[in-house]
Amino acid sequence: MLGPEKLPRVVAELGRWVGRARAMARQFREQLEEEVELEAARKAQAGRPTHSDPPIAGAPPAGADATAAAAHPPEPPTPNYPHAQPADATGANDEQRT
Repeated sequence: MLGPEKLPRVVAELGRWVGRARAMARQFREQLEEEVELEAARKAQAGRPTHSDPPIAGAPPAGADATAAAAHPPEPPTPNYPHAQPADATGANDEQRT
């Protein structure tokens, strides 16, 4: 086996190999994380209109103040219920009044 003369050298060499393996694993992980971040940035960039894209209907013009747009949100559409009966001031319709 290993005698007292060889053991310190073998342990030191083993420590160097473990250190190299950990460094390689860390580098690999950092590269993967960087690639994931770049891909997410590419997808986000692809989803945003560029200056050459035509404006979206109803969207504020480029450079418009976002707070002004938020202060005046578009009105929601009025629901249309063709089967509903007209109601009086109390909220009762013809069927409820009889």
